[in-house]
Amino acid sequence: QVQLVESGGGWVQAGGSLRLSCVASGNIFSINDMGWYRQAPGNQRELVARITSGGSTNYADSVKGRFTISRDNAKKMVYLQMNSLKPEDTAVYYCNAVGIYYSGRNYYGGDYWGQGTQVTVSS
Repeated sequence: QVQLVESGGGWVQAGGSLRLSCVASGNIFSINDMGWYRQAPGNQRELVARITSGGSTNYADSVKGRFTISRDNAKKMVYLQMNSLKPEDTAVYYCNAVGIYYSGRNYYGGDYWGQGTQVTVSS
């Protein structure tokens, strides 16, 4: 399987910055798209940003110009630099990866999630 572990969440005042990191591990054959999603209490999980293996990105309108997603394919990591944070950015942020892992001579594809990291922005 593919395991994803996030780090970098925390508490910050409005206008501040945080950088989230996510590392993938396991018997990974390949990782395609990676991304960040978030879920605030009472809300559905929503896309924040995604990045392809080639580096193409897309962002939710609410974070464009403030957040930047990047990845290091060699390290199997994805990052989310969050600037000019607002109280409405408060949520649990989840790392996501679409990839293929191997077990013996078999290969399996899937959509994988981290456990989430809390980001709290105070006004």
